[in-house]
Amino acid sequence: MTDFQKYIQRYLDLIPSENWLEELKKTGEQTVELYAQLSEEQSSFAYAEGKWTLKELLLHLSDTERVFQYRILAFLRSDQNELPGFDEELYASQSFANERTVSSLLEEYQLIRKSSQVLLETAHLSALKNIGTANGNQISAETIGKLIVGHNVHHLNIIKERYLVEL
Repeated sequence: MTDFQKYIQRYLDLIPSENWLEELKKTGEQTVELYAQLSEEQSSFAYAEGKWTLKELLLHLSDTERVFQYRILAFLRSDQNELPGFDEELYASQSFANERTVSSLLEEYQLIRKSSQVLLETAHLSALKNIGTANGNQISAETIGKLIVGHNVHHLNIIKERYLVEL
């Protein structure tokens, strides 16, 4: 197993059931429910120096999902161009998430998640198997869809284990 395969497997292993499309919906709902309970002050909390605030983390989920959506779309359409990676730390540092309200970040997240659901639920089953190259690695459109779920679960776990215990 390559390092890339190990890296993505840790996210895929977090998907709670085989029905990853249903889990896409559920993890979106769980994220919205969690953030809807936070005050502006709480959403500006970071559990340690140099760690993202909860606002930055939410925008990271949105940014990552947008990047993944583009990759999925390209692969569904059999685009053979190699797609670049992205630097999540750079994106977070340039996001200005902390200048926004948690409700505006949550609205954005919900719209992006709904867009992902429509893209993936309407994709032809054969097209989901299409493979493309992103960040120097070959991966299928379906696997990227699953990564959206596993990545979201990963961050929900971090929020529960490292943020909420401090609030």
